Amino acid sequence: MSHASAAELLGLSLIDSSLIHVSVADRIRRRLPGIRCHRRSNLGQWEITDIDGIPLTCPATTIVDVAPSRSPAGLEHVVNEADKLGLVDPETLRLEIDRMPLRPGKARVRELLDRHTFLLTDSELERRFIPIAERAGLPTPITGATVNGYKVDFYWAELGLVVETDGLRYHRTPATQARDRLRDQAHTAAGLTPLRLTHAQVRYQPSRVQATLEAVATRSRTSGTAPVSRARIDG
Repeated sequence: MSHASAAELLGLSLIDSSLIHVSVADRIRRRLPGIRCHRRSNLGQWEITDIDGIPLTCPATTIVDVAPSRSPAGLEHVVNEADKLGLVDPETLRLEIDRMPLRPGKARVRELLDRHTFLLTDSELERRFIPIAERAGLPTPITGATVNGYKVDFYWAELGLVVETDGLRYHRTPATQARDRLRDQAHTAAGLTPLRLTHAQVRYQPSRVQATLEAVATRSRTSGTAPVSRARIDG
């Protein structure tokens, strides 16, 4: 089993097909009604698993196989669903597609993962983010300050705004998520507004980032609060 049929067997219910999809050796030429045969000679043994005795392609290979038939949003849904079901996380998926030979769909999955696990250097992040903030009407932020015991990426004392940026959009461990919540709670308790963005958003969605900053800044100015008096700034 492979392609849409393997996806369905793996529990990816968003994949639907009226045909049964199987992968066979490229020397096989048999045709059967209702069955779509994908002839391939480069399927590695490590790419084959089984469910209830039924052999099928592993989650990573299945995602690559269905990628050509998915829209960008649909492919992202497949990757997220596989992560949520515990089939394969995006970091492991990225490693496994690097092991695969050239396949239709491989480049699309790699592009999606690279886009959403995009990581900017500190200097590149500042170079791209600060102009966005300026276009949103914000003054130049303090960078790398320690606020309420945590080093933050960007801080506006006069607006009571803290912006943190995450390099990985997809897979964050429970421990990382717990630390992030503690950081955000400390800033909120001090009267600040913590805002989380991803590096990929800064790089690929500057207009959305700008609109978000404009809305947050407008709200802070309209409220007339002075949260800086309760924030602890070190260094």
